[in-house]
Amino acid sequence: MTTSKLDHFYANSTDITSALNKLDDYLDQPDRVLIGLTGGPGSGKSTLAAYLASSFNTQTTDQIACLSMDGFHLSKAQLRTLPDPDAAFARRGAPWTFDSAAFVQRVKDIKHAYLTKDVLWPSFDHSLGDPMADDLTIQKDIKVVLVEGLYLLHQNHGWQDALALFDEHWFLDVPLDVSIERLAQRHMAAWGMSHEQAMERIMQNDGRNAELVESSKDRANWLISL
Repeated sequence: MTTSKLDHFYANSTDITSALNKLDDYLDQPDRVLIGLTGGPGSGKSTLAAYLASSFNTQTTDQIACLSMDGFHLSKAQLRTLPDPDAAFARRGAPWTFDSAAFVQRVKDIKHAYLTKDVLWPSFDHSLGDPMADDLTIQKDIKVVLVEGLYLLHQNHGWQDALALFDEHWFLDVPLDVSIERLAQRHMAAWGMSHEQAMERIMQNDGRNAELVESSKDRANWLISL
């Protein structure tokens, strides 16, 4: 789907309208508001989060920040130090291949830093395949912080400590078969794979992660359907 078609699709979605209205309401809260947006691989959570932030910030002064948990991937150097480096690389993107403790601490910092200090946040450089430490800055006067990722509702591998840090959890509820097909198309375009090759690769890792994320959606406060 092209950017213009996607924007048109979002603009005509009742759930997107509701999300924008919720964000508007959060601006009246006395303290900073943290929203977790969870979705599986290929669900479109990153695109949706960016759309919500950009759409809202074009209507008001910039008071919403959009962040990803991808910057908390363990680096390739860190993966090599794990007990089974081959398995770690093969399963990169699974819950245990992230630094969940660092994620939890940084979210705590953001939660308590409103109007007192800026907070740095890591990004992920896809060209290098590694996180970039302290690459982004959340200004101290940002009222709403929207964090998107796979495991904000996960209850193992240290992620369980993140659940209560957010004021509300949203889940992008996209059928698994739709997400998996999007991943297949992405792999085919990026690496010239056949559909069969793409699906085989997905079932070894991303498909397993997608099922795990799907199992956590009952913990969300709101399911977004598109």
